[in-house]
Amino acid sequence: MKFKSNIFCAVIAATISLSASVNAQTLGLKTVVIDPGHGGKDAGAVSADKKTMEKSIVLDISKKLRDKISSAYPGVKVLMTRDDDSFVELNNRARFATNNNADLFISVHINSVDGKRTAPNGYSVHILGPSNDKNKDTYAFNMEVCKKENEVILLEEDYSTTYQGFDPNNPESDIYLRLMANSYREQSLIFAQLVDDKMKKGPFTKDNGIYQNNFAVLRLASMPAVLLELGFISNPNDLTQLRKESARNNIAQNLFEAFCEYKSFYDESVGAVKEKAQRTENNDNVQSATSEVQETRSAFSVDESCIYATQVLASSKDMKPDDPYFLGYTYKKMKSGKLYKYYIGISTDLEEAKKISRDIRKKYPDAFLVKIENDMALRVNQ
Repeated sequence: MKFKSNIFCAVIAATISLSASVNAQTLGLKTVVIDPGHGGKDAGAVSADKKTMEKSIVLDISKKLRDKISSAYPGVKVLMTRDDDSFVELNNRARFATNNNADLFISVHINSVDGKRTAPNGYSVHILGPSNDKNKDTYAFNMEVCKKENEVILLEEDYSTTYQGFDPNNPESDIYLRLMANSYREQSLIFAQLVDDKMKKGPFTKDNGIYQNNFAVLRLASMPAVLLELGFISNPNDLTQLRKESARNNIAQNLFEAFCEYKSFYDESVGAVKEKAQRTENNDNVQSATSEVQETRSAFSVDESCIYATQVLASSKDMKPDDPYFLGYTYKKMKSGKLYKYYIGISTDLEEAKKISRDIRKKYPDAFLVKIENDMALRVNQ
């Protein structure tokens, strides 16, 4: 199944068309659920000296993020799956978000590695999807992180019934989860990219990128959702930052700025779709609306099953092919929400794409390499 980049607007349009009485004030991003990982009997990752626990750090960052959003957007309901040191089962975290009609779910975690390894560091952003980098070093990293976060299920009573036989240690469960990627992947990716970009401001020095993973808490969430791994508690430098009040505030500020941009795109997309839906309803021309959606889908399709390219621009402006910004390059254009994303240096070979990308970044310093598959672009670490 291919996930089209216009699916966000298509789903919203369908919802609005079914209910002509929707009040304009009810549209837009109105509810966000922040999920501080672990808690209570589940400490999460613990520092080597046993003095710092993941559950406490992520709760503090989550509260800071909540306060920033609440202060800036009084009309947005900001909820937390826990606001104290309590244990919340994974399925109840997702159910809480669903029952409150959340428009966005943010699960906050800290990473770690087992044993005496201390080198891994930095942050990563995860969305629901199949981990398809089996032949790369990142695959083992992704599976290790995913297994670690899912193992909390084993602390829950009657977990095999609650999760319909899902066992984080069973390879068959991984196969099952691969089938559960849903229509919210595109919206999740938009927010993930914004977080990844904002976190470059620090306090962590390494960007580990955006990954698709089979986290149970994401699988159970019926809304756009991301899971954040904010540094490694097993890395001395990352741990030093996590213990600083100022650094935790910086992290929360980065996440807040990502939220602000995402809300803007979300609200604009909803408003545009509502206007189109009302026009269609007033004209009593459902066939015309269907044609419009089909036309949009074909415009965003990717001919190749998998290509690599360098993203040089993300803009709300639909730019012309001869725009001087592109320096004569032929670009590929994809749309995510209200953003047009422009890619050049396209190749089906990764190594060739990396070489081309290095040359491109001499002219576009902020450009980066992506893998485009199923009409979705994921950043590639170089």
